[in-house]
Amino acid sequence: MADLYDKLSGFTLAREAMEMGVYPFFRALSDSEGTTATFEDKEVVMLGSNNYLGLTTDERVQHAAIEATRQFGTSVTGSRFLNGTLELHLEADRRLAEFVGKEAALVFSTGYQTNLGTVSALLGKNDFAILDKDAHASLVDGVFMSRGTLKRFKHNDMDDLERVLSRVPDEAGKLVIVDGVYSMGGDFALLPQIVEICKAYGARLLVDDAHGIGVAGGGRGTSAHFGLTEQVDLIMGTFSKSFASIGGFIAGSADVIHYIQHHARSLIFSAALPAPNLAAVMAALDIIETEPKHVQQVWKNAEYMRNGLKGLGYDTFNSQTPIIPVKIGEKYRTSLTWMALIEEGVYTNPVVPPATPPNQGLLRTSYIATHRQHHLDRALAAFETVGKNLDLIPQTARVPS
Repeated sequence: MADLYDKLSGFTLAREAMEMGVYPFFRALSDSEGTTATFEDKEVVMLGSNNYLGLTTDERVQHAAIEATRQFGTSVTGSRFLNGTLELHLEADRRLAEFVGKEAALVFSTGYQTNLGTVSALLGKNDFAILDKDAHASLVDGVFMSRGTLKRFKHNDMDDLERVLSRVPDEAGKLVIVDGVYSMGGDFALLPQIVEICKAYGARLLVDDAHGIGVAGGGRGTSAHFGLTEQVDLIMGTFSKSFASIGGFIAGSADVIHYIQHHARSLIFSAALPAPNLAAVMAALDIIETEPKHVQQVWKNAEYMRNGLKGLGYDTFNSQTPIIPVKIGEKYRTSLTWMALIEEGVYTNPVVPPATPPNQGLLRTSYIATHRQHHLDRALAAFETVGKNLDLIPQTARVPS
């Protein structure tokens, strides 16, 4: 007789890595994810955070969260559908819609729940979702929950997108879903071409802009970056990156948001976002709207590092944003490189198969507006030392001056 737990004996990869001393996951930081952090008693330059604007440690954001805790407490203890909606939620809905240039918006408790609820609410069993192969897992899960049909197209391959759409029945509802900025590759979705293809095939377009909101388009996201806000049907954003909190939102036309509000199970059956998190979001939004220097600085830092890493001989793929992947190779080599960089005082995120193609492990690095020149130079020096020691770059490589 089969036992549900039989599958556990076949899952050995993590334990093997632990025994070899190269397991990089679920290891704890001791303090904040600012420009530096403490990792297992060692101070490291943080190149593994999504805190793009550095606002998690901004005193104004922290103060707003503290004051909201004093006024509203630590939890709302109910869903937005019933007793969990505060005036703060409605203010956030309104301000975020205005910020990204849409009629209405709706705040969820996490970014994952935003995608899960939005996609599953809109798609039915006769509808099709057409996703970029690099789109976030939460979007795939939303399609599975919806009973709609999932189709994938090759990453940023417009010919393949058109091929997939051409095979979807004309009478079916169609939702094309892409990330605005891809979280591993650091590249933009090809929105100008995607918009035109969607128009040609009568498809709606959802842009998951978790890594674009607060960074691209002056902070207003990828759609604004390309000047296509009106052409994108739905814009999704999260608060756990540039907005120094947790949660997410979906923005679009008022009637669509109204429909999602009454059909998204992940909204209706989850506790609402607590007031301290909302207050942090609003304070971060104030800063993004009034102080463009933060967005400008994160791009400046990213360009400096991209040029520096390329100058050393590293492959940074097609990165165009403050997310810069660094190609390493097979999984154990990737873990060893990650460990060696820790020893040199630099924290990165190792990404290995199956999250990447076979033998294409990478280190995901990302940059913060509050990184100073000495942080970046320290990181490049570490990449130079480790790269030479592990034969990842030429022995003659030098940090560009």
